[in-house]
Amino acid sequence: MTYTLYSNWREEVTFSPEGPRPQVLEENNRLKVVLAGLEPGQKIPEHPENLGMYYFLEGNGWMIVDGERIEVSQGATVITPQGAVRGMEAETRLAFIAARVA
Repeated sequence: MTYTLYSNWREEVTFSPEGPRPQVLEENNRLKVVLAGLEPGQKIPEHPENLGMYYFLEGNGWMIVDGERIEVSQGATVITPQGAVRGMEAETRLAFIAARVA
């Protein structure tokens, strides 16, 4: 059995003044896992997507799911259903891991 260990997410995340630059941690035909960082004020535009899970590692902001604004901060987990329209807005520097299931 093989596995991948990321012992410190801070060594993998990218924060960029140009906008989000998600780092793909794993991807296959059924699953995609990314680590992303947003600077204060940056957004991920609302878009429909497959079943997803978002775990917030650092910071404060908002996740928008089907038009509803959900306040998120370190330790929060949001699970979104298949086809839900979702986006994100960072109030402070915001880091999260997201998994999308095909």
